[in-house]
Amino acid sequence: MAAVAATAATKGHEGGSGRAGASKASGMRKRKGPGPLATACLVIYNVVMTAGWLVIAVGLVRAYLAKGSYHSLYYSIEKPLKFFQTGALLEILYCAIGIVPSSVVLTSFQVMSRVFLIWAVTHSVKEVQSEDSVILFVTAWTITEIIRYSFYTFSLLNHLPYLIKWARYTLFIVLYPMGVSGELLTIYAALPFVRQTGLYSISLPNKYNFSFDYYAFLILIMISYIPTGSFLWITSWLKIASEVDCAMAPCPDLHCCPSDLFFPQLYFHMMHQRRKILSHTEEHKKFE
Repeated sequence: MAAVAATAATKGHEGGSGRAGASKASGMRKRKGPGPLATACLVIYNVVMTAGWLVIAVGLVRAYLAKGSYHSLYYSIEKPLKFFQTGALLEILYCAIGIVPSSVVLTSFQVMSRVFLIWAVTHSVKEVQSEDSVILFVTAWTITEIIRYSFYTFSLLNHLPYLIKWARYTLFIVLYPMGVSGELLTIYAALPFVRQTGLYSISLPNKYNFSFDYYAFLILIMISYIPTGSFLWITSWLKIASEVDCAMAPCPDLHCCPSDLFFPQLYFHMMHQRRKILSHTEEHKKFE
C-alpha cells in the first residue's frame, strides 16, 4: 500500500483522481454482500439464533413468575443456553470459509470467551450455578443476542428498522457493563471451589513434565478484563476492531468485538461509534 501511494503521489492530480477512483471501487467491492445462497444460509442461521435466544428469554420470565424470585433461574434455561451459545461456533466457520468478511481471530475470541464461561466455569463448577451473577450475565447476553441477531437478519434482507438499529447501538450502554460484571463475579465465585478441588489442574511430577494451574489461569482471565497491554497495542487493536466488518452483517459494527478485553477502552470507543452511526442515520432520514 505504501508503494502504491508513493507511486500515485508522483503523478499529480491525475494520479490522485485515479487513486480516489480506485479507493471508491475498492470500497464498493468491500461492501458487496454475500451471494444468494450464502445470504439464505445466514438469514436462516440468524432467524434460528434469534428464536433460540427468545426461548431463553421466555424461559427466564416464566421461571421468575413461577418462583417469584430471580435466584437460581439458571437451571430453567441451562440446556437452551448451552445449545445456542455453543451453536455460535458456526460464526467462526463462516468467517473461515469467507461467507462473512470478518476476522477469524476476533470472532473466535468473542465466541470462545462465552463458550469457555458456559462450559469451563458455569457448567464445571456446579456451586456457582445458583449465584446471582450468573443471571446477571445471562440476562445481558439474552437481550444483547436477541437484538444482535435481529439486527443481522434485517440487515441481510436490506430492511433494517430504525428501532432495532437504535437498540443495537444504545442498550449496550447498560448491557455491556452488566454482562462484564456478571462474568467477572461468576469467575470470582468459582475460584475457591477450583482451588479446593484442583479442577483441570495438572501437577508435577508427571511423564510429560508439564504443570497447569487452572486457578491461576482463571485469575489471569479476570486480569485480562482490566487494561493491561501497552498503549500502542491497545490503539492498534482498536484500529483493527473499528475496521473489520461484523460477522453476519454487511456493515461495520464494533459491538460484536470481545466484551472481556480492555473493557474501558472498548466501551468508550463504542460510545463514539454510536454517536457517529446514529447521527449519520438521522442525517440520512432528513435527506429522505
